Amino acid sequence: MKYFLSWAVALSIYGGLAGAEGVRLATFQADVTPPLGAPLCGGAVKPAEKIDDPLGARGLVLLVEGQAPIVLFAVDWVGIANSGWDTWREALAGAAGTSAERVAVQTLHQHDAPSCDFDTEALLDAQGLGGTTFDVVFAREAIQRTADAVKACLAQATPVTAVGFGQARVDQVASNRRVLGADGKVEHVRWTATKDPAVRARGVGTIDPNVKVISFWNESKPLAVLSYYATHPQSHYGQGCVSADFVGMARSLREQALRGVPHIHFNGAGGNISAGKYNDGAPENRPVLARRLAEGMRRAWEATERMPLGPSDVGWIVARVSMPVRTEVSLEHEEQVLRDVNAPSAAREQAANEVAWIKRAEQGDETCLSALRLGSVYVLHMPGELFVEYQLAAQSMRPEAFVAMAAYGDYGPGYIGTAEAYPQGGYETGVYVSRTAPEVEEVLMAGMRKLLE
Repeated sequence: MKYFLSWAVALSIYGGLAGAEGVRLATFQADVTPPLGAPLCGGAVKPAEKIDDPLGARGLVLLVEGQAPIVLFAVDWVGIANSGWDTWREALAGAAGTSAERVAVQTLHQHDAPSCDFDTEALLDAQGLGGTTFDVVFAREAIQRTADAVKACLAQATPVTAVGFGQARVDQVASNRRVLGADGKVEHVRWTATKDPAVRARGVGTIDPNVKVISFWNESKPLAVLSYYATHPQSHYGQGCVSADFVGMARSLREQALRGVPHIHFNGAGGNISAGKYNDGAPENRPVLARRLAEGMRRAWEATERMPLGPSDVGWIVARVSMPVRTEVSLEHEEQVLRDVNAPSAAREQAANEVAWIKRAEQGDETCLSALRLGSVYVLHMPGELFVEYQLAAQSMRPEAFVAMAAYGDYGPGYIGTAEAYPQGGYETGVYVSRTAPEVEEVLMAGMRKLLE
């Protein structure tokens, strides 16, 4: 990569930036709004016809004495998968002078936003279907633009003396999408926009009701705020109007309230969570949901406790896992569909997604889970559209600690359910929607335990 630095060189250059305090922080931003005409949501909705509000790439670099830099990054895209995820991490790592394993890349999963998967694109391009799921040239420009922002921000690194943490309940936003019937099977899928009032009226179901806020401080001055909340982040979508949706609006409201302190928002394990109980899809609901989330963020901020932060308080833990592939899906069959010129283009695009994921698994590629430790605060970085039960389980593994989770890392596996959820049916655990087998729960739980040791 253009900005690659060895660990030894990085430590010699950026170790000095840590200064006497031992920990420094630099924040960065880049505009990653797609051009008009670009595919959105992997080509599943109308392409970009107008820009309702710009999409942002936001993150921070932690420079810790005696350690290689750490990069946390969140982007207003629907998903970054397979080698797309690898490429993003490698580019940001090169710019920060660290390794890709010390870079967390997460999307916020807004649906009126681009995707990125170079493996799937290569398979489709070979069949004359290149560019149907995302704008490849734009994606590479966005990666480079963000890497440039990372490199530039390092000169502005500021000492960190403390970390803050707080949480508060968010009212009338999240609800579980999977409404179960008396037989324990999924009776209704409560989509983000749910028109049926009877389905909206059903119980909230299993959610994490709290938004968690983590902040970095230089004495009494806040330097950056990170927030974590689990839900699908769209209110209405699919009409070609690019938007960061209600989570982006809530983020902006909080940034304005804190007079420009950078706010970086992450989507938690919201694979089976949406605002469907409180949203019928009317456009006027978007600012309502945004204000509700921002209000929870405000109360979490006001509940913040602070503790000193030094180099020995900062840790980065990695667990590499191999997630089991669905047995119902055959590589041979999907390759046949991909090559079938008479098959619908949507079926061929879906087949390319399956082929890319299965081939990576067969080649022994592992998924990188990671956790940032800040004293008694832990932030886990997880793949796919993860069910909220994983987030709740992580918190229960370390009840004495403050545990936050960012999901929507590598988007290659799609939805990731619990072992119990697969036989319950429903959309999220269906074939071609979730690319992992039920045994994935055991694999990921073991990985989370390692991160939280």
